[in-house]
Amino acid sequence: MKLLILILFFMFGLFANGQEVIFNGKRFEVKKDKIFFEGNDVTATLTTEEQNDILTRFQKNSENLKLKKELEKKARKKEKDQKKVEKKLKKAEKELKKKEKAQDDYDKASKKLEQAQNKYEKLKRKGKMTPKDEANWLEKIQKLNESLNKAKKRLKRT
Repeated sequence: MKLLILILFFMFGLFANGQEVIFNGKRFEVKKDKIFFEGNDVTATLTTEEQNDILTRFQKNSENLKLKKELEKKARKKEKDQKKVEKKLKKAEKELKKKEKAQDDYDKASKKLEQAQNKYEKLKRKGKMTPKDEANWLEKIQKLNESLNKAKKRLKRT
């Protein structure tokens, strides 16, 4: 990012100071409507045809530079939009995982409660429970029921 800013400032500096144009193998620098060769103003010594040719090349170069800047700007915008889309996608995936985990927790809690209730009923029918065992089983079923309610609330929130 710092490098990009540095390049933009450098390009702006070149554009503000003038731009070089190559004409007949010589490098001319154009500032506003004046043409310089090796730091000397040669506008008056060139023919109008040569001046026009140099200025049109300068305009083409400056248009190309503007197009490059616009393309770079569009590319940065596309990249930024792509990052936004990726961020939204990650967020959606995270929400989906969260919802799936809440569903799994609810299913596990439901299964545990059902198994505990079945075992309690089975032991009760056989008559193999003491009053203390029955109290423990009822307490265990109550805790599992609370855990099922918590999982149900979590599932509804997601």
